[in-house]
Amino acid sequence: MAIDTLERFLAALSPHDREHIQQQSREEQERLADAWERELAEDTDLDTLSELSPPAAESEAAARVVKKLFE
Repeated sequence: MAIDTLERFLAALSPHDREHIQQQSREEQERLADAWERELAEDTDLDTLSELSPPAAESEAAARVVKKLFE
């Protein structure tokens, strides 16, 4: 995975969630960034949001990945 993906994932997180994710191992951070990319690619609702506001879609996908982490 390109480091760019992890950086984009971290940037899409809220400050609180970013702090929590940065405390995880590098391997876990990369796994979550991969899950974030899959969420962006697979969710059709995010496709529509992405057309209107790509940063909003990225933030929504990041929030979903973090929410799944805590379930």
